Amino acid sequence: MYILTSNQIKQADQATIEHKNITSLELMEHAATLCFNWLHSRLQGQNIEIHVFCGIGNNGGDGLVIARHLFQHGYNVHCYIVNFSDKRSDDFLTNYNHLKELGEWPTVISSEKDFPKVDFEDIVIDAILGNGLTRKPAGFTKNLIQYINSTKVFTLAIDFPSGLFSNASVIDKDSVLRAGHTLTFQTPKLAFLLPENKNFINTWEVLDIGLDENFIESLKPTTHYITKNDVIPMYQSRNKWDHKGTYGHSLIIGGSFGKIGAVTLTTKAALKIGSGLVSAYVPKCGYNILQISIPEAMVEVDSDKLLTHYNFKTKPSVIGIGPGMGTAEQTAIGFEKFLKNNKIPLVIDADAINLIAQQPTLIEYVPEKTILTPHPKELQRLVGEWKNDFDKLEKVISYSLKHNVLIIIKGAHTTIVDGGFLFVNSTGNPALATAGSGDVLTGIITGFIAQGYSPLKAAIFGVYLHGKTADIALQKTSYETFTSSSILEYLPDAILDLFNQENTSSQES
Repeated sequence: MYILTSNQIKQADQATIEHKNITSLELMEHAATLCFNWLHSRLQGQNIEIHVFCGIGNNGGDGLVIARHLFQHGYNVHCYIVNFSDKRSDDFLTNYNHLKELGEWPTVISSEKDFPKVDFEDIVIDAILGNGLTRKPAGFTKNLIQYINSTKVFTLAIDFPSGLFSNASVIDKDSVLRAGHTLTFQTPKLAFLLPENKNFINTWEVLDIGLDENFIESLKPTTHYITKNDVIPMYQSRNKWDHKGTYGHSLIIGGSFGKIGAVTLTTKAALKIGSGLVSAYVPKCGYNILQISIPEAMVEVDSDKLLTHYNFKTKPSVIGIGPGMGTAEQTAIGFEKFLKNNKIPLVIDADAINLIAQQPTLIEYVPEKTILTPHPKELQRLVGEWKNDFDKLEKVISYSLKHNVLIIIKGAHTTIVDGGFLFVNSTGNPALATAGSGDVLTGIITGFIAQGYSPLKAAIFGVYLHGKTADIALQKTSYETFTSSSILEYLPDAILDLFNQENTSSQES
């Protein structure tokens, strides 16, 4: 599923109007009616006081259509026009007149004295400011947003919470409406998926309003929201004549005294995801641990307590390196020599990323399309500090383009950056915020590459399944009791879920 910018949505609206020979008013009626149907199916005529706040643009026009349908279906609805400008869109004016013709005259809000009484038990529909906002709300509009927020009332935002920017960071957090749920049109919006906006976006849902799909394709969007429908075609089925050599050989390099658990988890994950052969290269202190805990894996050793020589004899298809490795001077020296001589595809994690951050020129020696899987602090060491989430994305994109590597930005919506392309994941929950979760992800991605998946598909598929394990697990366990080993336990369920039939046309988060 694509994630479109506000300008791309605007272009798609216009193309749909032209290609389907409809008017902008008809498109507005269709989109807003879908919003009404969503609300009506849940309220079923309940006598709840509903306040519809409409701006004077097309987002306000959507609100007027919703208010009209609510009125016609007998709901206890109050409609307000937030009169922050003398300019009105044509479609707004038309729907304003339609509502008045029914005898329902909206109340005009021109100052704070016009604010209505809103109670906690009511419902607020936010259609004040929509997608494409470029200036922060000010004056009584800002005060109205603050007033609505202060009531703690359930707020349903139409397309976009008022005051939130689509393609930039919020300037004034006090001027943004805190939406309880958002019904957005056609595609998710990038702003919904960034940590800095977590206070303004609770849950959201995409309503397919029928914009021209061929035109959207022609835009060649560079940002994607990864859902089940996107990963199913990536799955590579197996042939009965295949053997373990068919599915590659993963080598996991890592570990140091006291940190053998990390490389153990990574090795297990590479095996669990289906790598035909898996070897681990660890300090001698980890030999017995690996041999006993993972009998399916082969083990080679380095120095007693840390990695120094990197003189493995294995000839792998791919190498996952870094978990538990440490950043000791001897480890760093050996790692530099390893990178300068290595030509095998890499997945780089943890301390291997820290070593590159300490000596930035090392990135020049990694193979093209190497995957880096940093946690937030490691990412900061790698690309530098950022001002906000949009700045972070720009820095990561720049780094990815410059060095031709893939970078995984971990978070509530983990994002894979491949040059100028972003792939934002839809699965996962706070259960994954546990020690070793990243080590397992590294193993999964490494195991996929061993089987012949491209680095990009391995990263997308690996991140999706990694998150899906936690989603499935919460049907049986709690956030607190989910551990990194649980990811491996539920990995088969996550894969089998790919083949369960379900409706994935409308996405909800």
